[in-house]
Amino acid sequence: MITPEAEVLVRDHTVYSCVMGSRAFGLDTAGSDTDRRGVFVAPTPLFWRFDKPPTHIEGPSEEQFSWELERFCELALRANPNVLECLHSPLVERVDATGRELLGLRGAFLSRLAHQSFAGYALGQRRKLDADVRQYGAPRWKHAMHLLRLLTSSRDLLRTGRLMIEVGDAREELLAVRRGEVPWTEVERRMSRLAEENEAAASTTPLPRAPDRARVEAFLIRTRRASASG
Repeated sequence: MITPEAEVLVRDHTVYSCVMGSRAFGLDTAGSDTDRRGVFVAPTPLFWRFDKPPTHIEGPSEEQFSWELERFCELALRANPNVLECLHSPLVERVDATGRELLGLRGAFLSRLAHQSFAGYALGQRRKLDADVRQYGAPRWKHAMHLLRLLTSSRDLLRTGRLMIEVGDAREELLAVRRGEVPWTEVERRMSRLAEENEAAASTTPLPRAPDRARVEAFLIRTRRASASG
């Protein structure tokens, strides 16, 4: 259960929040949950205590998760797929001046590290799907759909240097996978093709070798100072 202090941090100090998951990807159906993700800035004086503020908070609403700004930036600099996609959600629910500055840094977080992080995440998900097929005779089709979406998004990021998370015209094709209407052998073929396209795109990507850590750190320091003086 969320503590009163944590609830105050989310309620009063969130600088950016958005909807993620199927709704942000354009893959929602009538029964889809509304997954909310956010970033809060813990007041600087809280870091002067022995007990530091939390790096993340679950709640207070169902399907709600928030990161403290520093932790969020650390993960984004490592090209964590979930965090990078959060920065690019088309469904922004709340954003203040600090949040807008954070969004203005989206390009600073993108680098060739995305190839490793997205590919590593995709490999882990593929292993889980294969395990389900061995144990149950079929994969969890929703997870298969989302893996195809992730591989497509990663490939396009490597090709263009821009992260787009909405599936657009691929919606119905992906929802057919979710409904189990596409044979697993065909889904496997698509996954393998996308993985190969990711590898090919990585060799010619316009993304920089590393993220702009200095620019992100300067933003974090400005934010901490403003909090301390305010």
